[in-house]
Amino acid sequence: MRKLVIILLMFLVGYSMAADKKILIAYFSHIGENVGLGMIVKGNTEIVAEMIAERTGGTLLEVKPVTAYPRTYDECLKVAKKELAQNARPDIKPMDINPEDFDEIYIGYPVWLNEMPMPMFTFLEKYNLKDKLIHPFMTHEGSGLSGIPKLRKAAAGAVVTKGLAVYGRNAQNSPKKAQKDVDKWLKYLGVL
Repeated sequence: MRKLVIILLMFLVGYSMAADKKILIAYFSHIGENVGLGMIVKGNTEIVAEMIAERTGGTLLEVKPVTAYPRTYDECLKVAKKELAQNARPDIKPMDINPEDFDEIYIGYPVWLNEMPMPMFTFLEKYNLKDKLIHPFMTHEGSGLSGIPKLRKAAAGAVVTKGLAVYGRNAQNSPKKAQKDVDKWLKYLGVL
């Protein structure tokens, strides 16, 4: 009986500690012309970020550049190539949430040119994320997990877990499949 009480107390303490974790889902998403999808009015990464927030109870934070990216694919690609070549750090809009106040941060972005879009570097380098637990997730149309080595470097001192790559077309057209991928990943992370 005593063992049962101890196990129950350990479970309750662990549960309350998990419930006290502050979780942030910070993401950059893009609307407009998308490979294989045409014009989209809600970004693929935003859709996945909302799925994660729903399952984790985390706070959503959209990272928005001061200067919006063009909505046409070719024009957006030109800007993204130029920023990548220059290792640019585009200005991002002020935020009323401080990521440093959170224990775990889910970092989401579309894969552009096999990399994280440059506003996410601005975001990661702006805050002290040392010792934070970071879970990267991304949307793509064939490149899979991309940008994680540079994400680790930009979030100096953070612990970066295994990432999740979701096809953008699934986020848009097969949300049940995208949700299944999200849930499988969250189970791997021990969240579900």
